[in-house]
Amino acid sequence: MSNTPRPANRDELLNALAFALRFDGRKRVRHADEMMARITAERLVAHLESSGFLLMKGDPARAPSVISAPPNRR
Repeated sequence: MSNTPRPANRDELLNALAFALRFDGRKRVRHADEMMARITAERLVAHLESSGFLLMKGDPARAPSVISAPPNRR
């Protein structure tokens, strides 16, 4: 994997926004309907594109390490 960001395509942006509208981290947000999240994401992407925005996409973030976690105390 390279560290050089590249322009994100429309589908990547749409999927990322729809996911963010449906989930908080990995926990599903129950008040956000999947269809409404998709429609909202499509409208946001269309507006960003028509406004001339360019979103760059890098490599996925690494999971945090727990090497420095303190031992359990009892």
